[in-house]
Amino acid sequence: MRPASRARGFIAFCLALVWLSIATACSTGDNEPVTLRVLASSELADMKPLLEEFRKDTGIELEMDYRGTVDASNALTPGTYRHDLAWLSSDRYFQLKLKQAGQAGKSVEKPLTTSIMRSPVVIGMKPATAKRLRGTTPDRQISWADVADAAADGSLKFGMADPRHSNSGLAALVGVATAAAGTGGVLRPGDVSCDRLRGFFSGHELVEDSSDRLADGFVRRQNDLDALITYESALLALNSGGKLREPLEIVYPKDGMVLSDYPLLLLDPGKRAAYDKLVDWLKSGPVQKKIMERTLRRPIDPAVPRVPRLREPVGNALYFPDDQRVVDRLLAGYGNPQRDKSSQVLFLLDFSGSMRGERIKQLRATFDGLSGADDSRSGKFVRFYRGETLTVLRFGGRVLDERSVTYERQADLDRLRGFVAADDFDTSTAIWSSLDHAYRKASALAQAQPGRALSIVLMTDGENNAGMDLDAFIRRYEGQPRAARAVHTYTIRYGEADTGELDRAARATGGRMVDATAQSLLSAFKEIRGCVQ
Repeated sequence: MRPASRARGFIAFCLALVWLSIATACSTGDNEPVTLRVLASSELADMKPLLEEFRKDTGIELEMDYRGTVDASNALTPGTYRHDLAWLSSDRYFQLKLKQAGQAGKSVEKPLTTSIMRSPVVIGMKPATAKRLRGTTPDRQISWADVADAAADGSLKFGMADPRHSNSGLAALVGVATAAAGTGGVLRPGDVSCDRLRGFFSGHELVEDSSDRLADGFVRRQNDLDALITYESALLALNSGGKLREPLEIVYPKDGMVLSDYPLLLLDPGKRAAYDKLVDWLKSGPVQKKIMERTLRRPIDPAVPRVPRLREPVGNALYFPDDQRVVDRLLAGYGNPQRDKSSQVLFLLDFSGSMRGERIKQLRATFDGLSGADDSRSGKFVRFYRGETLTVLRFGGRVLDERSVTYERQADLDRLRGFVAADDFDTSTAIWSSLDHAYRKASALAQAQPGRALSIVLMTDGENNAGMDLDAFIRRYEGQPRAARAVHTYTIRYGEADTGELDRAARATGGRMVDATAQSLLSAFKEIRGCVQ
């Protein structure tokens, strides 16, 4: 072979090797397996078959780390993410963390986020329960207030996930607290400064850390539970799973609910290409249809026709709080789900002569309202509830009489109202000696049942004209054991009562005063009722 031919052959061989090398490199770049570590809400485990299809279609594998949504959000620390992506039922709690970090002066870059599907947090009720509640409302629509009222009177027991761990529980807590606030807007710190949800939570009988365990628990206890508060998709799946004796009726509370949109968050910007592939695949029409059919979540794409079970309008979507203090207060008020839900309130009521006539009539009407006669939204949230112990101390120049009932049935409240209807009035008013008597009783109760919520509500229409003065009471109060000093007094000014003294006494004990001269006595009691601890 001539030298020139050998040279041309060698050059061609080298070019072929270069071309093969480039082709191989390109092929490796396109087909090399990619694994994305994903921190995910536990209920997304039902997406596993679809994610396997995604791996086959793209070669991208998702390594899922399932946790409760609130727990997952708490594990996301800006700047030290341990996952490539996060896929949560809702990222609103996490966004509050980012906002708080920014307000603290930290440099925070918000992850790219894309909503994938939707499901509201609603109520599944046994049909008989739903029918009964609808029968009590003029428009036959059920509200969170109706649910709170039924829970308080003992006729509705429900399951709900722990809001400290699960988004469905937190969304439900936000929904019912928004309804209780009655503003119709996003919750502000002042809206949750008082606990109006005690009656609602008196019916909270089943608690789990996640939505899937909650559904399993409801199946086991379906004989003694009336309702389940969770995702619409979870309720639809439960109804079609064959494990219920009768399907639950899905109730969309007329005062609104919080919607989960299952956002996918990019935590590692270096994985943007794989993230985009996943987003495009999940949002494609065929996959959106599969998500709807297999998980019963609503497609994010409005062009995808809804299956019959998802054609029911969602209704009023509520705002999630945009202030971390609101969520912190809600969770602090919720406390321990296994706690003793009962509490005791000592009502110290003025039965001096000035309370005769219209004033005592208004007081009796107030107790009728708190016993269930007040069917307003606010009344349903602050009424007496099952398991609560109510003590009435009637006073004049001294404590005239006292009566306690633990509300287990309507007859208990009837006895209490009968006691308030008594006509034995006194000629003088010993406000502070009577309050001192109430604290001695509270001290014994706190010692006998440590940790139980206990408070005092003092209502008077006149000035102190017998017994010790306010300064003497405060000195006696400050000498009480710590457990007694933890009992707050909430004062209600009525008639000609001394505003300054009642306000001072309330603040000295950690409570507050409400003026019933500017509103009805029932409204004043309801305002106080929502704030007792």
